[in-house]
Amino acid sequence: MADDRPRRLKGLLEQAATDHGFELVLLEVSGSRANSIVRVYLDHADGITIEHIALANKWIKDLLDSLPEYKDGYSLEVSSPGIERPLVKLADYVRFTGSDARVSTSHEIDGHKHFTGTITAVEGDEIVLDIDGETIRVPYGDIKRARLHVQFDFSKEGTADDGI
Repeated sequence: MADDRPRRLKGLLEQAATDHGFELVLLEVSGSRANSIVRVYLDHADGITIEHIALANKWIKDLLDSLPEYKDGYSLEVSSPGIERPLVKLADYVRFTGSDARVSTSHEIDGHKHFTGTITAVEGDEIVLDIDGETIRVPYGDIKRARLHVQFDFSKEGTADDGI
């Protein structure tokens, strides 16, 4: 029988996050029933701060403690999505159109399962990527994992005048 806890918890956390002014970016539940690891990635319209994480940790803990399926214990990790934010919902791709992303698919597309390129559009249920001038269309339902991709160019000198 499939473990229904993550799906149920996701629904509860999405509502609680919204009620507290957050966005639930991603929920990961791993481990055994007696020793679950619950990872919650949150974002906030003003950006996420350590104070936000501390507050969220409290209401998420209270929520988990109220659920019988977590009575045997759990480890809770609450975090921001980070600079290479996971792209989970179709709306994430719309929001980050123009950004670079790494996308892994469950099926090969043009002989590949891994792509790094710029999100140029969302058309219906397809994510349109520009990869070195070539357009690749990735069906949303075929995406196994995707994240924003950030590159730093350390070869350039800084231009800030810091008075030193």
